[in-house]
Amino acid sequence: MRDVVVFGAGKIGVMIADFLRSTSDYELTVVDSNPAAIERLAAKGIDGVVANVEDEAARQKILDGKDIAISALPYFVNTGIGETARDCGIHYFDLTEDVATTRALRTLAEGADSAFVPQCGLAPGFISIVAHDLAQKFESLDTVKMRVGALPKFPSNELKYNLTRSTDGLIKEYCNECEAIHEGERVEARALDGYEHFSLDGIAYEAFNTSGGLGTLCETLDGKVRNLDYKTVRYPGDRDLIRMRARDLRLCERRELFLEVLENAVPATTQDVVLVFVTVTGEREGALTQESFARKIYSDEIDGITRSAIQITTAAGVCAMVDLLRDGKLPQKGFVTQESARLDDFIANRFGRYYDGED
Repeated sequence: MRDVVVFGAGKIGVMIADFLRSTSDYELTVVDSNPAAIERLAAKGIDGVVANVEDEAARQKILDGKDIAISALPYFVNTGIGETARDCGIHYFDLTEDVATTRALRTLAEGADSAFVPQCGLAPGFISIVAHDLAQKFESLDTVKMRVGALPKFPSNELKYNLTRSTDGLIKEYCNECEAIHEGERVEARALDGYEHFSLDGIAYEAFNTSGGLGTLCETLDGKVRNLDYKTVRYPGDRDLIRMRARDLRLCERRELFLEVLENAVPATTQDVVLVFVTVTGEREGALTQESFARKIYSDEIDGITRSAIQITTAAGVCAMVDLLRDGKLPQKGFVTQESARLDDFIANRFGRYYDGED
């Protein structure tokens, strides 16, 4: 049995704990600074610790003698958790889409005897596994398009959007620069640009640049693909309304206010759908060929509790990667990219199976 510490008792951290607890393979401890959150976990029979996760001594005490650390906390505390995980010689996983944090963790992973597996979850995460798997089926690559949306099933406001995930993470996606490959060159693109529209299953969508979802694929496919990009999917009309607030009202320069505006005006929902859409074009047997992967994953009731699709997919992503490491299907030390996982192994996994939704 592996001894796992989950940092963060928010919606995703609790979902991760519930998933891992449903097996007999992991002993769990959840860490959070909120006593009420830990009390709720205790009522479910999950061990918890109230601690300041930014305190190095507290982290050292918690991780000493453990096997795996999983961070379901904001990106800015992940480097510290990673440093303590390395000091304790244990494996490290997180959900960050922050590029600078991932680079810092890559440095920490150099020469480490344990594995560092950041960017687990949906995007980055599963989307990179899909894109890399499709790319391997071509003799040469032209274009890789990665599209992901976490959308309300019943859009009813002007944005046609509800909050389904961390608002901090959402604002980072709207405000930070985006990585891409254009005409064979690695470039930085501006978030909220690159507008396009498409239809899937008769439903109209729009997509536009957002930060972080590409993960490490820019590096992995550098020199191998002509064009590579990642875009967020929304219902038509969302992008223009968000861009007006982010740029014209300059809320990207006042992120705390941006967060307050969104959280006080846009309701949250657990009735959502996650859309994953990847298209790869390239040469195969001498012909220009295209292959696509599409999935829709819906909110569902698990163990009597309604879980949002973004909760399910994010938690399933990191739990599947933890399983794959345990089963020897990922490198056991150093920096491990999401695309190191085989798609078939991921989907066959007891947690990865949640991604095997509607084609």
